[in-house]
Amino acid sequence: MADRGITTKWLGKAIRGLRTFAYGPGERPKVGVALGGGFARGIAHVGVLRALEQNEIPIDFIAGTSVGALIASAYASGTSLDDMAHQASLTRFRDFGRWTLSRMGMASNDRLQDFLQRLSTAKYFHQLRVPCAIVATDLLKGESIHFTDGEIGPALRASCAYPGLFLPVEYRNHFLVDGFLTEQVPAPAVREMGADLVISVHLEPGLLDSPPRNTIEVISRSFSIIQSIANQPWRAASDVLIEPDVHHILWDEFVKSPQLIAAGEFATLEAMPRIKSLLDRGPGRPDGGNGETFRASE
Repeated sequence: MADRGITTKWLGKAIRGLRTFAYGPGERPKVGVALGGGFARGIAHVGVLRALEQNEIPIDFIAGTSVGALIASAYASGTSLDDMAHQASLTRFRDFGRWTLSRMGMASNDRLQDFLQRLSTAKYFHQLRVPCAIVATDLLKGESIHFTDGEIGPALRASCAYPGLFLPVEYRNHFLVDGFLTEQVPAPAVREMGADLVISVHLEPGLLDSPPRNTIEVISRSFSIIQSIANQPWRAASDVLIEPDVHHILWDEFVKSPQLIAAGEFATLEAMPRIKSLLDRGPGRPDGGNGETFRASE
């Protein structure tokens, strides 16, 4: 088994060497990873990133919406995936949410800034090792706001301010809520940052097997129905679309972290031949930028 591991590593280095010889240092496509929202289902992103790391897929840019923003910022800061997986298994709603009485929502997510510090020491975007964008929605203008500089905490809180559950966040003269409303998966954000090859991760909630248990699930399911029939421009900005099979996981089932991570890994490994094929084509957007996607869940 040890010999096999050494051989695999040697082959990986040999392949990278051939890529460099084929189109020179720095001439491969710039890779951007876009992580969508999904509450507890977002833990599947850890599995996606783990599979990409294990297959030595470079990540030049990363962006996140909602829980995807938390995972993206932690990853960009250099936090190990093992540490993320451990923290995910311990997470509960009280770690980032605080019930409150307000006309604007049922809870505050102000604890999210402290929660981020459990995963990362970075407080500002310029401290991140990988360029990162966090996406929120301007509720007054109805458009996406891409945060790439300044403090990470307020941008993260805004991106995770799920309408009806969490209070909106006022930041930089914007009245902000969850980024999923305008950019369910932040493929446009990483494309804007300079990515040639965009790998998008969409966490489809699917159909409920039973009636909703509470107001939050009513709101969540309603948004899912609206988005399933709406035009979604982020799909056209994606070159590879990974959809882990997590539809059966409820929004607050953080205890199912191992299953979620495994689902993310499996779906990404299914897409790996496509990713490597596009990566080997050289710089520039694959296939002339026609928005071709690949659903790893199929």
